[in-house]
Amino acid sequence: MRTKLGLIHTSATLVPIFQELVTRYLGDKDIEIFNIVDDSLIKNTIKQNKLTPDTARRVSDYIGSAEQAGADFIMVTCSSIGPAVEASELLTSIPVLRVDRPMADKAVKIGTKIGVIATLETTLEPTSDLVSRRAKAVGKDIEIFSVCCQGAFEALMGGDAAIHDQIVAEALKGLSDKVDVILLAQASMARVVDQLGASDKRVPILASPPIAMEYLAEIL
Repeated sequence: MRTKLGLIHTSATLVPIFQELVTRYLGDKDIEIFNIVDDSLIKNTIKQNKLTPDTARRVSDYIGSAEQAGADFIMVTCSSIGPAVEASELLTSIPVLRVDRPMADKAVKIGTKIGVIATLETTLEPTSDLVSRRAKAVGKDIEIFSVCCQGAFEALMGGDAAIHDQIVAEALKGLSDKVDVILLAQASMARVVDQLGASDKRVPILASPPIAMEYLAEIL
């Protein structure tokens, strides 16, 4: 029987990225996907510098809409609105996944000193909190090193991807000396990892989209 997977995004640029990942990781399964996109969710979160109750309610509404559209499984692909995703699980009769949860679980398995890196505080805090709670769930003591790459997001929004990548790369290099594993709180930073030399990749660096797809491939 065909499985219907609903993907909820806060940017239209994520649609083709996740389409490619679905093809790569779930191509051998009978799966139909559909996308819901609303970039005002992340724009409002950045503007308010936090996930507001109003935005959280709208996230919940979209999850409910995906269920009504016939989804058998829902994944929300933005880490900044992760807490709203978790709150919505209790209101939904089908499985709902925040994209960074499998990544957090993998990091907890790898080590005890865990780095979390982001270009936005609104993404850094919820990802760090998720890692802390997932470690507690399995009874593991960890230490979290959180780093926000100041100026990187502004550079990217201003069209200077090179400056963004330089700031993120320097932060990754510095953090790798202190931790066992690094989590990228934003998947947009993954391309910077590909630019690093082998000597700069001293610890595993995890990005949420492919790990989430590996998880879905196991359970669907």
